[in-house]
Amino acid sequence: MGYDVVVIGSGFGGSVAALRLVEKGYSVLVLEAGRRFTDAELPATSWRLRRFLWAPKLGCFGIQRISMLRPAGRSAPGDKVLVLSGAGVGGGSLVYANTLYEPLPDFYADPQWQGIADWRAELAPHFDQAKRMLGVATYPKTTAADRAMHAVATRMGVADTFHPTPVGIHFGRPGETVDDPYFGGAGPSRTGCLHCGACMTGCRHGAKNSLVKNYLHLAEGLGATVRPLTTVTGVRPAPAGGYVVSTRRTGSWFGGRSTVHAGQVVFAAGALGTVELLHRMRSAGSLPSLSDRVGALVRTNSEAILGATVPGRSAVDYSEGAAITSSFHPDSRTHIEPVRYGRGSNSMGLLQSALVDGGPHRVRRLLATLVSSPLTYLRALSVRDWSRRTVIALVMQSVDNSLTLGWRRGRLVSMPGHGAPNPTWVPAGNTAARLLAEEIGGVPGGSLTEAFDIPLTAHILGGAAIGAAPAAGVVDGYQRVYGHPGLHVVDGAAVPANLGVNPSLTITALAERALSFWPNKGAADPRPPLGSAYAPVSRVWPARPAVPTSAPGALR
Repeated sequence: MGYDVVVIGSGFGGSVAALRLVEKGYSVLVLEAGRRFTDAELPATSWRLRRFLWAPKLGCFGIQRISMLRPAGRSAPGDKVLVLSGAGVGGGSLVYANTLYEPLPDFYADPQWQGIADWRAELAPHFDQAKRMLGVATYPKTTAADRAMHAVATRMGVADTFHPTPVGIHFGRPGETVDDPYFGGAGPSRTGCLHCGACMTGCRHGAKNSLVKNYLHLAEGLGATVRPLTTVTGVRPAPAGGYVVSTRRTGSWFGGRSTVHAGQVVFAAGALGTVELLHRMRSAGSLPSLSDRVGALVRTNSEAILGATVPGRSAVDYSEGAAITSSFHPDSRTHIEPVRYGRGSNSMGLLQSALVDGGPHRVRRLLATLVSSPLTYLRALSVRDWSRRTVIALVMQSVDNSLTLGWRRGRLVSMPGHGAPNPTWVPAGNTAARLLAEEIGGVPGGSLTEAFDIPLTAHILGGAAIGAAPAAGVVDGYQRVYGHPGLHVVDGAAVPANLGVNPSLTITALAERALSFWPNKGAADPRPPLGSAYAPVSRVWPARPAVPTSAPGALR
């Protein structure tokens, strides 16, 4: 059986594509490598490794991927990166921190795409649509971590930049289940947030506005098919037109292979998944006309994941609240948020170490720090009760730095990219972490890999970036793949610049915009031919919208 459109991945880009295309009359198949979870099946804590971690060959089909980008040979500082990303039906929305910011100004002005369009104006209505679909609300409480972080902002002289976060959570009354509040009855019932901090192990209470509660739920209601535990291994042109998509059953050692015919294909497998698949197909000759820019402009969001931990017992429970509840800006290009895991979710504490600044002899300085107060660090770095005693500090920047991901011997390899080198530490972040430790009576911490100049990011982006021509990018201003009509990229791989904020809202808005230009099935395409110069196009309203016009999430 064939489909008008096959969507590879069910994260923020793929879920938008599934809904907006089925609304326009296309038959849609979504192929997702991960499994499907009900709320009750999500892990109770991060120690439920088979449901939390992603390692399918070991029988772990969880929501948290951990990947290492490595160079082919000797590496420069920052070339290696430890990457956290999501897995499962709903993609990163299962494991993300619900935090939905618009990007910092540098994003719109990045030279990679600045000359194509007025991106701030073009994206404005789609940010509005994405916010209403994802149910964005301002976090209503002030937690102990917020008070500590506000004190840090004050000591850094930027208290005026401190504010509560916009989050995709149904608050209502804690624990109370109500009828769909977003989509005029077309969505599922929802339950009020318990402020338990467990957002990043997958909300088991029905409060988190994950994609299975909005875009995917609505898409399946209109007839889209979602096929979980299906890994795409290839995409090639079909002799009679369209594309053949090859798959295998996720985690299988042998067999489980099949193919499906698609009129068009949407790549939305996450930045690493999409870039790997495009590289693989280009190397194999299946998609020979892909731009040479595949793998260029891979961004880490210029991130550092730091924090502070109280040694031993803490009189204050820092796990209370949503995953992220506030943030501040130590300067115009840097953004810091307090982050938490829920009580009992202590396994991620294994990635924590003492904090050391960048520069020469970093490992030696780390060892000297640990030896200087061995009992303190032994108690601080214990994972026992870690989530209650710890405030994580997520640091993000909108500066222009990048990696390039090449393809060597069947795997992605990292190397220096355009702009400044990928940072191995962020000085403003280290300052904030030390002040945070003073505020909570703890010790400052960094990621375990940072002393080896291996930064950690939860927001890998780029690699199939928007560009004005094939020599500049992989996709055009409508997110169509240069050289191969009928192929599209609508996930984080298409993002051309560091955002300085959590990227989920931006990926959603970009996808909303790209899909708004698709014609209804059988109608004329308003977009200029592939390869033409970009020109503004009016959005095309779907023939059968899923959401009633009176509902908050309706198309506007």
